[in-house]
Amino acid sequence: MYPIGLQTLLDAIRVNITSWSVAYLFALISFLAYVLPLWPEDDDKGVMLPGRLPFTIAPYFQRRFDFLHWGFEYTKQRIYRFRLLTNSVMVVSGDQGRMDFFNAKSLNLHEGFRVLSGALPFVQGVTVDLRERRIAQIYKRLAAVQKTERLTELIPEILGDCRRAMVSWGKAGRLEPFDGIYELAFQLSVRCVTCVEIADDPAVVLRLRKWYDQVDRGTTAATVLFPWFPSPAMLRKAYATKQIYSLVTNTIKVRKESGVPRDDTLQMLLDAGDDQLMIVGFIMGLLIAGARSTGNTASWLITFLGCHPEWRSKARLEVQQLIASSGTSSKATDSDIADVLSTIPVTAWETEAPVLDSLIHETLRISESHVAMRRNLGPTVHIDGKTLPSGSFALYPFSDVHLNPEFYSDPYQFDPSRPARKDGFEFLGWGAGRISCLGQRLAKLQLRLLTAMFVLNYDFQTVDDRGMPADPPPKPDWNDTLYCRPSNGQFFLDYRESDAGKA
Repeated sequence: MYPIGLQTLLDAIRVNITSWSVAYLFALISFLAYVLPLWPEDDDKGVMLPGRLPFTIAPYFQRRFDFLHWGFEYTKQRIYRFRLLTNSVMVVSGDQGRMDFFNAKSLNLHEGFRVLSGALPFVQGVTVDLRERRIAQIYKRLAAVQKTERLTELIPEILGDCRRAMVSWGKAGRLEPFDGIYELAFQLSVRCVTCVEIADDPAVVLRLRKWYDQVDRGTTAATVLFPWFPSPAMLRKAYATKQIYSLVTNTIKVRKESGVPRDDTLQMLLDAGDDQLMIVGFIMGLLIAGARSTGNTASWLITFLGCHPEWRSKARLEVQQLIASSGTSSKATDSDIADVLSTIPVTAWETEAPVLDSLIHETLRISESHVAMRRNLGPTVHIDGKTLPSGSFALYPFSDVHLNPEFYSDPYQFDPSRPARKDGFEFLGWGAGRISCLGQRLAKLQLRLLTAMFVLNYDFQTVDDRGMPADPPPKPDWNDTLYCRPSNGQFFLDYRESDAGKA
């Protein structure tokens, strides 16, 4: 049974929020705002930000980058704390703090993300409150999806999705990258972690993306801090989660009843004997994690290339060299660029594309507004001399290093020629220490293939809303914790068909 409740109940509650529940929530917040600041503080845990609720809560959810940065400026400390209701949250910066944070054995990502972010579809025992055995099983299946044999099978399917999208865009036009490119990246994630029944149906993929967008929009301060409270945002989020859950479970049912095996991730999970909750959790969780991160990175990567013709040319030349080295004719028509790229083996994409890799690396540094979130599930740990008791939370904003001019001069400048920095966790794009992105092999392949298709198919330029070349270039909004869209206006890609893939 689906733990959120009956569809009819959701529909009814969604439009009938009682006045007593609003009054109850207001009274609770007022009580906490008065009582919590009276609790005694312990200096060895870090300086506590001043102020009463909700003044420390609203900025954390609405303008997180500014709020965390202000905390460092106000306290003049490398580490400080603030309260989210009854939760004490430590904010970490600096070299030693970063090392201690990412190396601590007892700091748990899943619990930290669940409580401090809440940006996942909530299904008890499916996407949250997973036991260690279930988490290990998910990691094992994710590793199987990224085996060389499976990635080799996925390459033509990924490229086929790219081709269909680009044919639909036409030979020339104007594209909003944070819509068009993001939508394509979402399609690629659906292709890689779900099944052909969903991935081959554009209408279903579109509905799925809208539901996930609704989950994102439903992630508010109220839904994170009071998940039991039937606010409009929570009910919309619950409704969208129910739709996603139903789509996946119905697809599993149809596949089982058909008795026809398919070559996709769903079939791999079924063949492995995984139960339905495991399969649903795998698909729902990885889809939102992969689609959001890969979609943001792909959108910004193409946008940056539209501002830097020299790197666009370097990327195109590298892809042409990969084609030549694969032994396939470099002459391609409009309809078979994808076929030609499909002949390039996985190992070549991973070891012979340093330009593409540097583009991905620099894009991750500038445009991924991540904040690492952890909860201490073990004994008290020490981070740069400050104590983090069991049950407490800690944050590390990636901006502390990725936008730090001591490590990266002119940090908002897109410069893939920067030398790689690997010492002291000075690049965190794929995680660091004890926790790294376990899906990075698949994500990198998707980004390489999408970029290769785009630079071969089109000559393009990033323009502003007047159609003029973007000057200044788009600047990622690190307060936009989900999408990191430009903070300085709206931008587009002016594109036209290129001869690069023909001659």
